[in-house]
Amino acid sequence: MAKLPEKTKQIAQVHAPLINSVVMACHNKSITPQLEPALQAANQNGWIELVKRIRRIIAGSRNSKLLIGLDEEDAAIILAILVGLQDATQLPKPADNKDSKFAAPGLAKMIDAATKGDVNALSALSSMAEQMVATEGDMRYLGAIIHPMIKGERDLKVLSKNMAEEGVKLVEGLLKELETLEA
Repeated sequence: MAKLPEKTKQIAQVHAPLINSVVMACHNKSITPQLEPALQAANQNGWIELVKRIRRIIAGSRNSKLLIGLDEEDAAIILAILVGLQDATQLPKPADNKDSKFAAPGLAKMIDAATKGDVNALSALSSMAEQMVATEGDMRYLGAIIHPMIKGERDLKVLSKNMAEEGVKLVEGLLKELETLEA
C-alpha cells in the first residue's frame, strides 16, 4: 500500500479535516451534502482547481492524473485523499499527538504569513478554521484559536483552554514554530 512522503504528511496534517471529510463522503454518498459548505468556502477562497479535483474524486475518479497541474499544497491534499481511500490508516488524524509535529510547522507558517498581511494565507486559514470548528474535540478548539493567533495571541493557557493533552502539545508546538518564524 502506498505511503505518503513526509512533506506531504505535513501538508495533509494541516488539511486533515477536509481530507477526512472527502474520504468519508466517498465511502458514504449520503454525507456529501455536509461537505458542500466547506467546498464552497474553499472555492470562494481561490482553491478552484482543488475543489474541481475533489468533486471528481467524489464522483468516482481515482486516477493519479488528478495530480497533474496542481501546486504542491493542492497536490498533497489530493494525494492524501487518494491514498486515504486505498488505506484508511494513512489518513491524517487531526488530534493525534504523534502527528502534531507535522501540523505545527505548516500551520505556523500560514499564521505567520496571515499576520504579515498575506491574503491567500488568511483565506486558507479562514476556510480551515471553518472546517475545524465543524469537527469535535481539540480540532474544534484549534479552529477557534486561529483568528486570535493571527491577531497576535501567544499565551498557551489562553489558547489551549479546554483542550486535552494532545491539543495542548499541538498548540505548544505551534507557538514554538511561530516564535522561530517571528524571530
